[in-house]
Amino acid sequence: MLRNGEALIRHAWGWANAERRIPFTPRTLFRMCSITKQFTCALVLDAVPEPSDLDGWLRERMPFMVGAQPCALHLCHNQSGLRDYWAVAMLQGAPVESPFGDAEAARLIGATRSLQFAPGTRYSYCNQNFRLLSDALQEATGRSFAELLRTRIFEPIGMESAAVTADTRAMPDGTEGYEGTKESGFRAAENRIIWTGDAGLGATLDDMIAWERHIDATRDDPHALYGRLSAPVTFADGAPASYGFGLSRRIELGRAVTGHGGALRGWRSHRLYVPAERLSVVVLFNHLSDAHEAAVDLLAAALGEDRPRPATGAPPAWLGAYLEPQTGLATRIDATPNGRIRLRYGHAAETLDISADGSAHNDNTRLRLVAAQLHMDRAAENHSSVLTPLEPAGAQDVTGKYLCNELAAELEIVDAGGALYGAFSGFLGQGRMELLDPIGQDVWALPCPRALDHTPPGDWTIRFERDGAGTVTGAEAGCWLARGLKYQVKQDLLF
Repeated sequence: MLRNGEALIRHAWGWANAERRIPFTPRTLFRMCSITKQFTCALVLDAVPEPSDLDGWLRERMPFMVGAQPCALHLCHNQSGLRDYWAVAMLQGAPVESPFGDAEAARLIGATRSLQFAPGTRYSYCNQNFRLLSDALQEATGRSFAELLRTRIFEPIGMESAAVTADTRAMPDGTEGYEGTKESGFRAAENRIIWTGDAGLGATLDDMIAWERHIDATRDDPHALYGRLSAPVTFADGAPASYGFGLSRRIELGRAVTGHGGALRGWRSHRLYVPAERLSVVVLFNHLSDAHEAAVDLLAAALGEDRPRPATGAPPAWLGAYLEPQTGLATRIDATPNGRIRLRYGHAAETLDISADGSAHNDNTRLRLVAAQLHMDRAAENHSSVLTPLEPAGAQDVTGKYLCNELAAELEIVDAGGALYGAFSGFLGQGRMELLDPIGQDVWALPCPRALDHTPPGDWTIRFERDGAGTVTGAEAGCWLARGLKYQVKQDLLF
């Protein structure tokens, strides 16, 4: 933690590798994961005259794209409309801990035909936005992404050990990430992904301290790198965006904050900067504790403030299952034992506080009843809608094989002794069967409890479609990271 560019706390503890008894120190390499994204965007701003200079190369990487195509700035701001490739990999049947490298990434990205939304109109987190940017930078400059970062960013700032450590199987100094708990025991996490501009940075705590000192030292320079990264960003309609250039913009403890988290199986990290206080916090864990919560706790301690207690209240009458009509995703709302609301819609379940007016909210989402209709507002995504209540679950005559033409991938639904199971298959393999969870009439959740990336993309909504005679003709599958994908009954395509 730093204030006014000086370290208040610089502390490391525990083991970088428990098996080899390598201790953690401030000079131990750490897998920074998605904190990489701000450095990729910094390189875009530093290495090319204009981000639009990369647009032509981006179009070449997605030759089958139909309609409007995202530009480099859309990628920097997670406004591209592209489906996240870690989520799509699961639709292609990727086993959880299978290898995923440059060839697999290129094939997934190159096969892209459509977008989830028009570029610039919405926000949706998408890792390959930043892989595409790093690849485009290499093409534009004729130099490797690793060399560009080292010579243009790390060396001038004094990040002496920072480097691209793309292969997630191991860190150069032997540092391990761990899964498990103190009660169940810890085990080294297994990862086999090759990362680049999306999450490939390896750095030490001292490297990150150098980055935070650079931010503070250049805080008053309008042309400084971090100032450009954290400048206001908007959507195409002029609405302010809370994410841009690989940085989240949010309010913590009543103060404007910029920062980002990072995660992989066995690794958690978070950094944030409070310009009004000239205060930086960096938290790095090689286990699965919540780094964001720890960072905010440290921020509260530095400010001498208590974190606000969550508001509680009586459960509202509008709990239940809905369909969000614009994304086609199931929206499940129930009460928690501690007097709050749980929303299952996006990447992960969200907890909302109950307000005195009967609405519920958190930093990202607001649910409110207006004229007997339930509205969901998600300002960070530039998205508002009226939710459609779902009829109770009914018929189970949905077994069979379904083909997604866009992905050339398959969904299979089977009846195993009266219980329905589903799985995806494609060029990456055959996914495991998971027990389907009925949500409403012809709407099911296909769980994804583990995935290639650090957390799964969330439950898949499977919504079946029928003709006038009531016969199932197809389905639509999606999650917040990858939605709007149509499947047809496979038998119809064979004759």
